[in-house]
Amino acid sequence: MKATDVLVQCLENEGVEYVFGIVGKETLDLVESISRSQQIQFIPVRHEQGAAFMAGVYGKLAKRPGVCTATLGPRAGNLLTGLATAQLDGSPVVAIAGQAGLGMQHKHSHQFIEMTDVMEPVTKWSAQIKEADTIPEMIRKAFKTAYEGKHGAVFLELPENLAVKPVPPKVLPIMNEQPVLPSLQTIQCAISSLKQSERPFVIIGQKVIKQEACAEILAFISKLQAPVTHSFMAKGVLPKDAPNNYFTFGFNENDLVLSGIDEADLLIVIGFDTIERLPKEWNRRRIPILHIDSELPEPDEYYPVATQVMGHIKNSLQMLNSLDVPVKSWVPSGNLKKNIEQSYQITLEFSNIAQSPLSIEKILHIIEKQTSDNAVVVSDVGAHKISIARTYQPKEPGSLIISNGLASMGIAIPGSIGAKLACPNAPVICITGDGGAMMTFSELEVAKRIGLPVVIIVLNDQVLKLEQKMMNKKFGRSFNVTFGNPDFLILADSFGIKGFRPESMRDFEEVFQTAISLQEPVLFDIQLPHS
Repeated sequence: MKATDVLVQCLENEGVEYVFGIVGKETLDLVESISRSQQIQFIPVRHEQGAAFMAGVYGKLAKRPGVCTATLGPRAGNLLTGLATAQLDGSPVVAIAGQAGLGMQHKHSHQFIEMTDVMEPVTKWSAQIKEADTIPEMIRKAFKTAYEGKHGAVFLELPENLAVKPVPPKVLPIMNEQPVLPSLQTIQCAISSLKQSERPFVIIGQKVIKQEACAEILAFISKLQAPVTHSFMAKGVLPKDAPNNYFTFGFNENDLVLSGIDEADLLIVIGFDTIERLPKEWNRRRIPILHIDSELPEPDEYYPVATQVMGHIKNSLQMLNSLDVPVKSWVPSGNLKKNIEQSYQITLEFSNIAQSPLSIEKILHIIEKQTSDNAVVVSDVGAHKISIARTYQPKEPGSLIISNGLASMGIAIPGSIGAKLACPNAPVICITGDGGAMMTFSELEVAKRIGLPVVIIVLNDQVLKLEQKMMNKKFGRSFNVTFGNPDFLILADSFGIKGFRPESMRDFEEVFQTAISLQEPVLFDIQLPHS
């Protein structure tokens, strides 16, 4: 068999369903081998960055690495932002790029650049396949590396001359790793810390979702009865109506939950990745920390670990719950929970929504009301991301995708394609600003071509609102943040996609229910004030 046939067999062995990418000379044999697979579908995209975004969101939701590909040089370079996003957001991705033949790499060659060196800082592992018969080992290592520990990105190069080299068929077995359990002594130390505290406060991060510990953390919180908050990427772990749910933290401004955290005498930090928010921004008083995670914390003066429980989070919480978790019910001062609900517009009267002007917060309530529990919302980066993090309450953990590591504008449209392929039976709603939309709008052609029923909501205000706000605060004026837009409905129609431009919340509510039932992509152009 030629090397790429063996490579595809290895991908099939890993359970790969889709490969996102664009065909190029150095990947012709790889794509030809994929074309003969009965399991894997190649998804041609319009830009390699979109391929990496699709693979990242797919990997996060499918709970196995997404796969993308590109040919050499500028095409492989286009993967970089998407791979860096996967790396910092904790999404498992394996990228396989073509490269000039080994006989051309010792001199200046057309389109040749040492791309493994370029990708090394933004991946968990970046390597070139130098011998065709090592493909089974390298593919197995790539998938293992992308998924073990904190999920992330892996980059592999296949030189063109190796792609056609004869190789014996071979795949390596996938060994199920046994979760690392904490010692009973550390569990007992954690219980002791809880008993000694009077006002513990729980902080939840997205690794609770990744390690499937949501049921266990709810049981732990039910026993402890202390207030709880969660990061942007951990939304959905707590039910909206949970009495001790103090919602989301991690905002640059108006981060109301910090006043409650400041009253605590112990912070129970579970599966939180400081890539979302550095400790100095939420632990200003250097409150002692009970660290529950599968990874060691980074040294940080604002993260003073008093006790740490190291091990798989699900198993750690099971062990904690089997012991006598003390009741530590307390309420932060100042009617904080109600203030958060009102300020973040978490609760709104629906009778008033239909009569009111269009706004992102009210749109989020319509989405929350009209979609099923398994609905997936993919947020782009911009001012609306903050509104989504504050207001929207997903019904299931992991069903809201927010890039809050690298925070990449343009992720939402291609990300929604990856989301729909990972969750074909779930409604998928993409919410993007006009800035992010114009970065990756071409990927809508992919959704139309392969028949994916995704709902795209474009918030159209012709300004980079976050940057405008920061400029006004710093300089008393703003500049270079406004732009013109095409007519998004005409643009969508040119792709063969239905578009709607509601003029009121009543219009949006009526049309949205129809849109999510259609078996085709739909676009909303939501005209918002420019200021």
